[in-house]
Amino acid sequence: MTAVRSKICGITRVEDALVAAEAGADAIGLVFYPQSPRVVTIQQARAIIAAIPPFVTTVGLFVNASRRELNEILDAVPLDLLQFHGDESPSDCEGFHRPFIKALRVKPGDDIAAAVACYGKASGILLDTYVPGVPGGTGEAFDWSLVPAGLSRPVILAGGLTAGNVGAAIAQVRPYAVDVSGGVESSRGVKDPERIRAFVAAVRNCR
Repeated sequence: MTAVRSKICGITRVEDALVAAEAGADAIGLVFYPQSPRVVTIQQARAIIAAIPPFVTTVGLFVNASRRELNEILDAVPLDLLQFHGDESPSDCEGFHRPFIKALRVKPGDDIAAAVACYGKASGILLDTYVPGVPGGTGEAFDWSLVPAGLSRPVILAGGLTAGNVGAAIAQVRPYAVDVSGGVESSRGVKDPERIRAFVAAVRNCR
């Protein structure tokens, strides 16, 4: 099995981004969704990106943002990758001159393979927990057995992951990457350095 990548999402502070990078995280996520407790301003995002070392992918998370809003942010913030976490159609995700991943919220009865196939131009598909009215960051895990094998795009697994359960999640789902936010926090939007280090180490220990 190739090494599983890790992303620390919901970064709001430079110091948290630096801890994630030093721990060996492959990516950090910056939330541009105003209703999220982890939302960042353009100024915060620019400061965070300016501080991190090279080869750490910066991901911007958006929820049903207008093209105008998204383009304004992209003009101001040098993001590497876009993450669409709302009800965006395939065409809504394209045309920004950035690779993108599309989040799908999983619940029993979903045809995950068909949903993934709709986003053929996505660099990957993030599978998160379905909670009515909440686009993500719920801190709840879903039933990993719902994820079918052989999906057409790389899978990023999210939803309720911690250092304690990420090994089991990886063993069952065999994802390309894992994504954590609340599972490494001391409070909403504030990361705990030891939890970040423990999470990244747990991912790296999976073989």
